[in-house]
Amino acid sequence: MRRAVLATTGISALVVALLALKPHQFPALAGVAPRSPTASSSPHNSVGATSGSSTGTGTFTGDPVDTRYGAVQVAATLSEGKITAIKVLRAPDQNGRDQEIDSYALPRLTQEAIGAQSAHIDAVSGASYTSQGYMQSLQSALDQAHA
Repeated sequence: MRRAVLATTGISALVVALLALKPHQFPALAGVAPRSPTASSSPHNSVGATSGSSTGTGTFTGDPVDTRYGAVQVAATLSEGKITAIKVLRAPDQNGRDQEIDSYALPRLTQEAIGAQSAHIDAVSGASYTSQGYMQSLQSALDQAHA
């Protein structure tokens, strides 16, 4: 009987330890496919671009990404392929907690993305869903800019 209790306790501790070591990455981000441009007056303009060309200059609106708590959508302004600004167009804001999360997570995500010049940034602790939606929407905007 004592062996059974020890074995069960040991196995449980091992399972907990293994679960704690899992990587904290968002596999959905890797599966975001670039959007192809639609027909327009110039073959170099992308959907969602307010101005720009194939050089990656202009403002590009990312796809809205539905998260557990609401949609997230961003627009990225690029100058010669370099991210110069990111504007959050939509974020979960249905209650005070959503607004609290937005107030600290969105500026940090924006700062990280501009610093990294990429959508491959760390998620903000406590804002996992918003972070994932932000990164996916930003990646779709960047895909448009480089299409």
